[in-house]
Amino acid sequence: MQLIESARKITRRLLWTWKPGSEKEAGDAVVKNLLLHWFPNRTSLGSLSWGYSFWLGTMAFVLFLVLVLTGIILMFLYVPSVERAYGSIKDLEFVVSFGWLMRGAHRIAAHLMVAVVFLHMVRVFLTGAYKNGSSVGANRPLNWIVGLGLLVLTLLLSFTGYLLPWDQLAYWAITVGTNIASAAPLVGKGMRFILLGGNEIGQNTLIRFYVLHVFFLPMVLLFLFAYHMWRIRKDGGLAVTDHEALDQRLEETAPVRTKTYSLLGITGSGSVHVQNRMVDEERNSVASVPHLTRRIWLVTIVTVVAVIGLTLLVRAPLEAPADPSVTPNPAKAPWYFLWLQEIVTISTVRLGQLTINGALIGGIVLPAVLFILALWWPFRDRSGLHTVGIWFARERRTQNLVFLCICVLIVAFTIVGTFFRGPYWTFYWPWEAWPSIPVKF
Repeated sequence: MQLIESARKITRRLLWTWKPGSEKEAGDAVVKNLLLHWFPNRTSLGSLSWGYSFWLGTMAFVLFLVLVLTGIILMFLYVPSVERAYGSIKDLEFVVSFGWLMRGAHRIAAHLMVAVVFLHMVRVFLTGAYKNGSSVGANRPLNWIVGLGLLVLTLLLSFTGYLLPWDQLAYWAITVGTNIASAAPLVGKGMRFILLGGNEIGQNTLIRFYVLHVFFLPMVLLFLFAYHMWRIRKDGGLAVTDHEALDQRLEETAPVRTKTYSLLGITGSGSVHVQNRMVDEERNSVASVPHLTRRIWLVTIVTVVAVIGLTLLVRAPLEAPADPSVTPNPAKAPWYFLWLQEIVTISTVRLGQLTINGALIGGIVLPAVLFILALWWPFRDRSGLHTVGIWFARERRTQNLVFLCICVLIVAFTIVGTFFRGPYWTFYWPWEAWPSIPVKF
C-alpha cells in the first residue's frame, strides 16, 4: 500500500498541471507548463462550443503533426532519385511491414489538411472573425492575411509531395499544374524553370520538390502557425469573445459587510464602497485546464482515428512508373487544382484564327483577383462590431452570399473535374463508359 501511495504522489507531482485540483492550480498550470503556456488562464464558453469554430484550426494542426510523424518515418525509406523513387514507394506498399499504412495515412492527412484549412477560412469569413472587435491592440485583419498564407503553404506542401511517388499520376499532375503556372505573364516561364530545375520534369525537379516538401515549407508553415496562435492571444481570443463582451450587462452587486472604524468605535454598516456595479465575467468562462485541454485531446483522438479509418478504407494509388513518352488521356492536375483546370477549359475560346489563352485567364488572372480580394476585404468590410463572431450576421448577408457562391463554384468545378471529365476533357456522366483511346507515344 505504501508503494502504491508513493506512486500516486509521484504521478500527481508530474501530471498535476493536466489535472488541477483547484482553481488556483488551474491558473498555475498555464504558467508553469511549457505546453500549456500559450493558453489563456480562462476560456470563454463560446470559444469552447462545438458549433462556433467546429475546432477546425485544431484539426488542421493535428493533421500537420500526423504528416510530420508519418513523414519522418517515410524519409528513412524513401529515395529521392528518378531511378529509385518509384521502387522505394513500391517497397513501402508491398514489402515494408505496415509501410502502406504509413504512406496511406500521410496521403490522407495531406488531403484532409487542404480541405480542413479551406473550411477553416470559410468559417472565419462567415463569422466575420477577420474584423477587429473591442479588444485593445487587436489586429485580426493581419491574422486573416497570415491564415491565407497558411492556406497557400498547405497547397504547396501537398503539391510538392504529389510528385514524390514518381508514377504516371504524379508526373502528369505536376506537368499540368506547372504548365498552368507558366502562363503567368513575364514571370511564368522563369518561375516554371526555377521550380523544375530545367525545362522538363526530371531529377532536378524531384530533388527540389523533395527539399521543399520535407524542410523549407514545413519550417515556414510552423513559424506562421506559431505567429498565428500568438496573434489570436493578442487579439483577445476567438472573435466570439467580442460578441460575448457586447452582450454582458452591468449588474448590481450586494454590499460587502465589513467593519468601519470611526472616532466613536466600530460601526456595523457597509464600507465606503457599498454601491458597486460590475460584469460577472467568471460566469461566462471556465478554467482552460482541464476544460480546454480535454476538448483538444478529444479533437486530436477523433482526427487521428478518422485518418486511420480512411487509410484502411481508401488505399493510396500507385500507377505505372513515370514515363514522359506516354501521355495519359485525360491528364489531370491534383484534385485541389482541378477547379482551375476546369476554368482554364471554359475560358479557352477560339475565334477563328484567334485563341484566347484560358491558362492565363482561368489559371492566373482569376485566382490572383480572388486572392487580392481576400487580402483586401477585411479593410473594406464596414459592418458593425455586433457582427463580429456571429454566424451569418444580417448586416453581412450580401457579402456572405457572394463568398458562399464563389466557394460553391470552386467545389462544383472540383467535383466536375474529378468525376465527370474523361478523354480530351470531355464531359461524361459517372455511369457512362469512356471510349477506347489509343495511348500517345
